Amino acid sequence: MAKPWHELEALDKPEILQFIFYPREDLFEISAAANVIAGTIPVGEAVSISYCFYFSDKKHPNILFFHGNGEVASDYGSIGSIYNQIGANLFVADYRGYGRSGGKPTLTNMIKDAHPVFEGFKRVLKEKGFSGKLFLMGRSLGSASAVELASHYQGQLSGLIIESGFANVFNLFGYLGFPLKALGVSVPETPSNLGLIRKISLPTLVMHGEHDQIVPVEEGRELYEAIAAKDKRLLIIPGVDHNTIFMGGMDQYLQALKDFVEGHS
Repeated sequence: MAKPWHELEALDKPEILQFIFYPREDLFEISAAANVIAGTIPVGEAVSISYCFYFSDKKHPNILFFHGNGEVASDYGSIGSIYNQIGANLFVADYRGYGRSGGKPTLTNMIKDAHPVFEGFKRVLKEKGFSGKLFLMGRSLGSASAVELASHYQGQLSGLIIESGFANVFNLFGYLGFPLKALGVSVPETPSNLGLIRKISLPTLVMHGEHDQIVPVEEGRELYEAIAAKDKRLLIIPGVDHNTIFMGGMDQYLQALKDFVEGHS
């Protein structure tokens, strides 16, 4: 397994993590619908990560999705159904401390756990007889996990989708007004996230809201420019922000997603 991004270890301090992660337990019963599979994936140290798999057809492409902060996999029931309608199965993974997962989230654990989650995703597909192509997708915080996996397993994947993502994780602290230097954290000239992005040659779709107030649209543009893929598309959805990009820009969002997945399956 790849070593976690070494510079993130300096950020795994309680006074910093409280501004990055907002874990929420899932206390409600998971849907018992015939097209939903819920379970957990061991990630080591007696900790497992929960997931929900929303599917329609075993031959459809399968998207491993890393959600944004404050969300849990079971939140995606209605969105999963919409993905199914455009011809994709959606496998949503949580993080430590989120949903029904054990442990506590840190930046290094989030990156490290992405690898066994990917293996668990493939194992579920194989055991249940799903044969469609594999895609990675990350929203906001989850873009880091998606980029990590895309840079290591390109030969197993058909495409990468980033929604409201960032090119430089350290910039996020600046947007939040967080004084990293005052805490003795040195900011690398080329952080791991940006370095990994520059190695990705997979077909890539980047989507961002024009008025994103959490991860500014400039981050999406920089991420798009840095990706080494020749086959890449940038969609800036007008009039929406970080939390309204899906509902407010649904038509453009879903059409871009459908065209991208169909075009690479």
